[in-house]
Amino acid sequence: MDTEAEPYVRLASLRRLHQVLAELNTARSMADTLQSVADGLVTALGYEQSAVNLVRQEGDLVIAAIAGSPAAEAMLAGRVGSRASWERRLNMGERWGELRFIPHSEGWVLDADDVPQTHPTCPYPVTPGDWCTGDRLFAPMYDSGRELLGVLSVDKPLSGRIPGPWGREALQLYASQAAIAIGNARLRANMQRALVRLEREQQALRASEESFRQAFEYAPSGMAVAELGGDQHGRLIRTNDALCRLLGRAPAALRRLSFSDLVHPEDVGTLMRTFAEGGRAELRMMRRDGSYVWASLRNSVVADAADGPQYLLTHVEDIEERKHRELHLAHRASHDGLTGLPNSAELRARLTARLCDRVPEVYAGATHLTPLEDPADTGGHFYPANADEWAAAARAPYEPRHTHAVAPADDDVATRGLAVLFCDLDGFKAINDHYGHNAGDAVLVEVAHRLTAAVRDGDTVARLGGDEFVVLADGLGTQEAADLCLRLRNTIIPPIRLDDGRTVRVGVSVGVGWAACGMSVKEVLSSADQLMYAEKRRGKAHRRAG
Repeated sequence: MDTEAEPYVRLASLRRLHQVLAELNTARSMADTLQSVADGLVTALGYEQSAVNLVRQEGDLVIAAIAGSPAAEAMLAGRVGSRASWERRLNMGERWGELRFIPHSEGWVLDADDVPQTHPTCPYPVTPGDWCTGDRLFAPMYDSGRELLGVLSVDKPLSGRIPGPWGREALQLYASQAAIAIGNARLRANMQRALVRLEREQQALRASEESFRQAFEYAPSGMAVAELGGDQHGRLIRTNDALCRLLGRAPAALRRLSFSDLVHPEDVGTLMRTFAEGGRAELRMMRRDGSYVWASLRNSVVADAADGPQYLLTHVEDIEERKHRELHLAHRASHDGLTGLPNSAELRARLTARLCDRVPEVYAGATHLTPLEDPADTGGHFYPANADEWAAAARAPYEPRHTHAVAPADDDVATRGLAVLFCDLDGFKAINDHYGHNAGDAVLVEVAHRLTAAVRDGDTVARLGGDEFVVLADGLGTQEAADLCLRLRNTIIPPIRLDDGRTVRVGVSVGVGWAACGMSVKEVLSSADQLMYAEKRRGKAHRRAG
């Protein structure tokens, strides 16, 4: 294919795919939805033949829709393959993300199983990557609980080639959207049947209402019926017990609210887009106590045959645990795996956020500078150059941008700065060598606990690696930093009991440095590191002299 023309071909394919995906949720019945899914694989993704294999209640898969081949439809529609045979297929071949590709060289072993199948004849392969008769490509569909909903099977790409990365991504995206469309079709079908029964005689209405109530109330995930359109758009009409438990609210209290009242202010835009476009959204919903829980909202439009859409049936799924796992992964990336302390990267990030490139000066006893809006240069800032300018700036309104970190001099008792205490354990290597790495790890964990307990709330205790730790303590003077240094030494000295009952001791050498704007993070840590080694040498000399 001409490389210049290829983007336009893909753009045309994307347009067809977008149109088919938009039409999936417009089908009025489950049968129409399934056939639309099968047709879309042929018209949008370019396969000669496709089939939708749907999981039945007992677990086996039935061929629910076929597209592209009237002969295959007559031969295969409605036939059933066992779940075990399908599981075998999904565990074979090449894994392309969720997709499974079984080349003909491996797939011949499946010819004798009970899954109905037929393959269109393909030309004999000429070049590597040509599609061959007997090649199989499957796209599993899963519901929100990762239960298998069905499998899309496709055969003989019109290009004659095994799909590349773009084609695979398109098929996997299509399978996920098809699963949503089939789930929505089931919900629509259930709701439409309930609405038809509600229009009949009173006895049928009561039976239908009870049936719906059971399914609605006892659903394991939250469910709600909300108004669609008008002044009361999004107002909750009915909620189930699972949703009430999730939000800690009574049903009567929820009926006075709309979804927009319940979501985090930052997520209202996402909610409105979901109402307008349908589909799924992940956002935060407010509990009665004011806290927020992450939830996945999936909307289905309940259509009235005469008047069109009237209600939204919304599934609300608690995804707090998954979000916590995502936060946990982010925490692991920024924290030490052994001690749980911030790691080297996180320490450097916190220092970077605190420092700027400008070197501060101290005027008239001031210990920090705040950049002010420059009246002569819009968008810039200026720093007062003397005490008179400081006094004038104090009388004028200004916008604070940054508070400088300044290193206090040794004899300066007034200035408060950002102390950087570089800590290196004394005697740790001997414990590692004599008792083993497990004992060494136990010592590091206990030291981390002791250091954390010895600092203030808001101070940072980080582990650089090995037996090196760093403490960041803002707002300290020189004497307070010296007191903290002594407190850290004293908290490390007591014996540490190992799991086997033995006790060990370690000491700590601490170098007290200061972070100041104008310094790089590397310079800050290097300065504190050098002061620590100087302290360690003094300690060794003192012990030899003693």
